[in-house]
Amino acid sequence: MKIGLISDVHGNLPALEAVLDHMPPVERVVCAGDIVGYNPWPAECLEQVRDVASVTVQGNHDRTVETPERYSANQMAMEGLRYAQSELDEKQREWLATRPKQTTIADGEYRLVHSHPDPDELGSYVRPRNFPEMRPHLDEHEGIVLGHTHIQHKAVVDDRLVVNPGSVGQPRDGDPDAAYAVLDPDAGTVDLHRVEYDIESVITRVEDAGLPRRTGTRLLDGS
Repeated sequence: MKIGLISDVHGNLPALEAVLDHMPPVERVVCAGDIVGYNPWPAECLEQVRDVASVTVQGNHDRTVETPERYSANQMAMEGLRYAQSELDEKQREWLATRPKQTTIADGEYRLVHSHPDPDELGSYVRPRNFPEMRPHLDEHEGIVLGHTHIQHKAVVDDRLVVNPGSVGQPRDGDPDAAYAVLDPDAGTVDLHRVEYDIESVITRVEDAGLPRRTGTRLLDGS
């Protein structure tokens, strides 16, 4: 069985469509959260993810659609959430609000979270250098899939796999291409993938939507 892993779509429909078109055949797709925020297709991305993903956990942007002012220190984040709030209907916002903060996939062998598996550390960044720190959370699992940092990375910690598939819609690892991964839980392996998409079309739509221009232009250098 192979599982497509996506995360941090952030309302970027051209990137999401490119990823889904590029993804090799998989038995299912799962999403590690943050469908909305920043970019100008929140409703379209939500519907696409809801249609293709068998499981989606809630990201920090997904759970703050109703309270965008919490990101007042980050104009791009706050304006993206305000836009999402205006574009999503009541049922879509309810769906986001009812996503689990974490779950398991592959018959319980792998944990799926957005940011950190410890509820007391919800929202903490698990960067590549912190992957070995996930070992205490893997006693009952073969691996963990997480997002949040927008940095694609994989590591083996005591024969257990820790993977961040990277960000579909806003990579921050210096590579502008949309990121995703394909997990083979039977083999205990994961393949990391990148795919080009039309970033200029996103920049144009960002400006047309009245969102901060930097929301679009930062995509050019994967920052």
